[in-house]
Amino acid sequence: MDSMPMPPPAMNGNTSMNNSTGDSPNMSTTMMNMQMTFYWGKEVVILFPGWPKESLALYILAFFFIFLLAFAVEFLSHTPPNKLGKSPVAIASLQAFIYAFRTGLAYLVMLAVMSFNIGIFIAAVAGHTLGFFVVKLRVLTVAKRTDSNEV
Repeated sequence: MDSMPMPPPAMNGNTSMNNSTGDSPNMSTTMMNMQMTFYWGKEVVILFPGWPKESLALYILAFFFIFLLAFAVEFLSHTPPNKLGKSPVAIASLQAFIYAFRTGLAYLVMLAVMSFNIGIFIAAVAGHTLGFFVVKLRVLTVAKRTDSNEV
């Protein structure tokens, strides 16, 4: 006769199926405090515990910080063409460093959006959008200038 498999024991050594909080023994209290749906409000934790707390001024600062991070991700996505006479290793190394930095910033933006705060989500999307617009406008302006010089 097959027996029903039991869940693995909890990390805290509590092997009972019920604990004092009534939650699953494998759920940490940190996970239970996380917001799991979108909400609007200044009571949010973004990237670091205790930041921006419940201060409206710090929430607005966090909003602009996430906006600038998202803008920087898009801004760094365009690398200028290689300069003639430069070492390919030096160019590739610089581009790899910029890529690593941009990827790190993108992950920070993703983690901020995972706060499920609508204001922070809007800041991230707006930063990405404006950054994309600025980069594309710059590329198209240079391309148009190059085309008009060739004619």
